[in-house]
Amino acid sequence: MGKLAQNISILHRQYYKDTKQDFNQYGLNPTAVCMLLMIQEYPGSNQQFLVDKLVIDKSHATREINKLTTLGYITRTSGVGHSSELNLTAKGEQLIPTIQKIRSDWWTDQFAKTATKPEDPLALTIQTVVTEIVGPA
Repeated sequence: MGKLAQNISILHRQYYKDTKQDFNQYGLNPTAVCMLLMIQEYPGSNQQFLVDKLVIDKSHATREINKLTTLGYITRTSGVGHSSELNLTAKGEQLIPTIQKIRSDWWTDQFAKTATKPEDPLALTIQTVVTEIVGPA
């Protein structure tokens, strides 16, 4: 199992490396992209929700949220207590199909190179483990 963890880590780093240039043209990195997609899926979510779902540290989330706000992709409005609700702007909404395509194209390329499919048992097993860690989507 240790080798599996190492291989998943390698896959993660390769995805970041391969998509970096595509996302950079929008001022984004893969973590910011994950945050945008999560905010799109869960409008009004807050920073702690993103931290928990994406398993990132709070200071990293703060930097990315500040960047996404400055770039005009999200807004922050007062929420419950000290938290802020995060929502996509029109500019952020317009970007969603583009970033989804970048991600999808990368995975399509990887599956094509290896003759595997998203519904193969290992892919489903990995999704089950991730769901156990962060909860259902």
